[in-house]
Amino acid sequence: MDFLKPRYVPMSRRRRIYEGKAKVLYEGPEPGTLIQHFKDDATAFNAQKHDVIDGKGVLNNRISEYLFTQLNQIGVPTHFLRRLNMREQLIREVEIIPLEVVVRNVAAGSLTKKLGIEEGTQLPRSIIEFYYKNDALGDPMVSEEHITAFGWAAPQEIDDIMALAIRVNDFMVGLFLGAGIRLVDFKLEFGRLWEGDLMRIVVADEISPDSCRLWDIKTNNKLDKDRFRQDLGGLLEAYTEVARRLGIMSENERPTGPVLVQ
Repeated sequence: MDFLKPRYVPMSRRRRIYEGKAKVLYEGPEPGTLIQHFKDDATAFNAQKHDVIDGKGVLNNRISEYLFTQLNQIGVPTHFLRRLNMREQLIREVEIIPLEVVVRNVAAGSLTKKLGIEEGTQLPRSIIEFYYKNDALGDPMVSEEHITAFGWAAPQEIDDIMALAIRVNDFMVGLFLGAGIRLVDFKLEFGRLWEGDLMRIVVADEISPDSCRLWDIKTNNKLDKDRFRQDLGGLLEAYTEVARRLGIMSENERPTGPVLVQ
């Protein structure tokens, strides 16, 4: 099957598989594929805070495409195949593991509140945390004991997830540093990719300013969804700045309705 030249079907005619807070998954053009559509919705605090920010989905699609392409090139297995258009990607269909995996390099967010650590403190080493994906429960933090006891993932899968999370972190810290950005923390999701009788763990979902904390290396200016969470304003401009620094957008493009570099 040719994943590189999929048959494009208009969104209105596709079968919707799943809709989340920021994305919609549609049936893909070939067996084993899905189309991931990025919405403009901005949510925080388990969707208690919600807004629609025109152009956000376009930027997240393009930034996530860039990062997943880079990961694919260094041999990190992911669900990503290619970008289809301004808002959509072709991805492999995977069985999502019901965990959010958070990698922390710098104290921020819930870590500062729970442990009383000052925001911006460099952590002694990167910390990996697991959260159970359940909106009704508020995505509670869980341990490896919980994960194995309730069958969310096997011990070997947890080892694979942690190894991949560390590889992604090591790579992205350097990538963002080269763009003058500090990778404070980020969230990953993983899935089981079945190829016949063989299964492997791959990075899934998205990697974007929605799922990462990104600070300007000189000013600590926030270039991520905290601008929405904390009512700082300028979310679209911040995401556009990330895209520009990564070389995805040119300097003279406007932050609203951006025309993206191919």
